[in-house]
Parts: sequence; C-alpha cells; structure tokens
Amino acid sequence: MEINGTVYDILHNKGGEIWTTKPEDSVYDAIRLMGEKNIGALVALENGEVVGVLSERDYSRKVVLQGRTSRDTRVGEIISRPAITVCCKDGIETCMELMTRHRIRHLPVVDDGHLVGLISIGDLVSWVMLSQRHTIQQLQGYISGEYPG
Repeated sequence: MEINGTVYDILHNKGGEIWTTKPEDSVYDAIRLMGEKNIGALVALENGEVVGVLSERDYSRKVVLQGRTSRDTRVGEIISRPAITVCCKDGIETCMELMTRHRIRHLPVVDDGHLVGLISIGDLVSWVMLSQRHTIQQLQGYISGEYPG
C-alpha cells in the first residue's frame, strides 16, 4: 500500500510548538519540561543546529538504569546522536522507514538548516488512519455512484 503525503502535510495538519533543550541543560530540567508539556521527546539544539533528540527512552535507559541522577546528568551525555532528521518534502513512507530502521519514535524536521518541526510515530499513525479513511470514503462513493470519477 502506498501512503500519500509529506512531512509538510503532517506539520500543517498538526501545528503546535517545538520544544527544545540544550546539551548543557540538566536532564532533570529537560524531563520536567517534557512532563509539563506532556510530550515524549525534546530536540537538542546547539548554536541553533539540531544535535540530537532526548526521549523518555533515553532517560530510562541512560539515567535510571545506569544509576545516574537526573540533576547531575547533562542532556548532552544521554541524547541520541546524531539526530536522524527529515525535511518538509520527504514522504510519509520515508519517515516510517527511517523510524523502523533506526528504532526511533521522533524525527526532527529541518529545512534550510533550521528546525521547523518534530514528528512522532503517533503523528504518522494518525496520518495513515486519516488517509485510509479518506480512501474508504472515496471507494464507497464510487461504488454507490455518488463519486464523480
């Protein structure tokens, strides 16, 4: 099955803010921000460039399980590097393939060297479901003779 759409389509549909952190920030502050915003990841920026992604998975595996403390650990010590990124013109299937291959759940969106968004596996699933619903409606309309085609 081919999935139509681009990263731009998801961002346009999703809207919202992009929450970021810096490598020198404490993990505690980053995790607190994630909790306040009810999000699962932050993009790590250094001098305006995407250098990595901090996810709940990074926290649990690289802080909690290693016996570190979130107040004494810096974001730069545990972020997933290098960041796997996409651009607005990339297709949905490309995003799904990257997430599957790299076993990640978040993709920063970078265009012309600037962070313009972040898409999650949840965003992709929602897009696929919306796309399938649209296709089903078109097919039902075609079968019933209500769809001009």
